[in-house]
Amino acid sequence: MSEQEELRHNLDLAEEWAGTFKTLGDPTRLKLLSAIHYAGRFAYTVSELAEATGVRIPTASAALRAMEVNGTVISQRDGRSIYYGIHNEHVHELLHWIGTGHQH
Repeated sequence: MSEQEELRHNLDLAEEWAGTFKTLGDPTRLKLLSAIHYAGRFAYTVSELAEATGVRIPTASAALRAMEVNGTVISQRDGRSIYYGIHNEHVHELLHWIGTGHQH
């Protein structure tokens, strides 16, 4: 690969990862993602996530909606409850890299 092609590749990677880092750069979103990551996929509802992270329910709900729109999380309905899981594999990898673990 030429030097110019390597530079283009690096710039493309920066574009690809920018949204992920923007999401992780918000403390509320990072707390919610860390809690989801720890508990496992579809273990927590919005109110349980709010309680676990110390975030107000409307704030958690808005953050989760935004992350669902951008593909970071995915939701699953069970009756009247909606449970959340990490959907973006890049986010999952980065949560491991920063040291957040799993409950089980």
